[in-house]
Amino acid sequence: MEIIARRVFTLPYIFLDSAFLILLFLLLIWKKRYMTTIVGFVMGIVYMAVDYGIFHLLLKTRSISGGSLFWTLLWMSMSYGFTNFVWIWLYLRKDEFLFEFSFLIILWWFTCPIISSFLGRNLEPITIERTTGAYHFYMAIILFLGYVFTIMWNLKKEKKYRIDIPRLLFIGIVVQFAWEASLLLGGIRSSGLSPAESLSTLVVNSLLETNLGMGYVYAIFIGITAKVTENLKRRNISLAFRERIEENNREKSVSV
Repeated sequence: MEIIARRVFTLPYIFLDSAFLILLFLLLIWKKRYMTTIVGFVMGIVYMAVDYGIFHLLLKTRSISGGSLFWTLLWMSMSYGFTNFVWIWLYLRKDEFLFEFSFLIILWWFTCPIISSFLGRNLEPITIERTTGAYHFYMAIILFLGYVFTIMWNLKKEKKYRIDIPRLLFIGIVVQFAWEASLLLGGIRSSGLSPAESLSTLVVNSLLETNLGMGYVYAIFIGITAKVTENLKRRNISLAFRERIEENNREKSVSV
């Protein structure tokens, strides 16, 4: 099954989104979300390595017209990697400002295409796309194994040490869906594709692309936060892996 992930935008979209990334960074620093900020930066670099190194150089699935592939992918990777994983990390830690940051991110994803399309209405569009047939097979395996390991953990643990799988699914699907749907409504995603192709991209990407890593991301989250606090200081008492899961399960959930 071939899914085409395409974006069409103009140069103001890049500039505006880059300014938003700086704003989000400053807000996170202001509220002392230091670990969350570092996770966002690291994942932006990881996404660049995957998108440019694997999708483009190795698999030859990336193409662009109207712009530089390297610099456009660098911006896209930092934008997507930083924003999405900041949001995911805030979700996992059940942050007290989760609603505010969530609303800010979704609000920007929805309004940025509208603003930039007006500012760039007389400029040449940049079209970048990737096909997925060469690697969705591997992504599906990663998705399957991640949740199989999570299920196996739960089957052999007491209830208080079990991972909240429905919550991981919710985070993994909603974060990607919000991004895909905002780009689709703003005319950025799937431009020129048929309604069926656009819907297929929206559904498959929402179920697969971020969700595939949630089991692994949660394990990393538990492993790090069992030893280190959000302000990057060592915890007074380090916790075992299952003890941190229990603590995270007991932490107050938020309604986002």
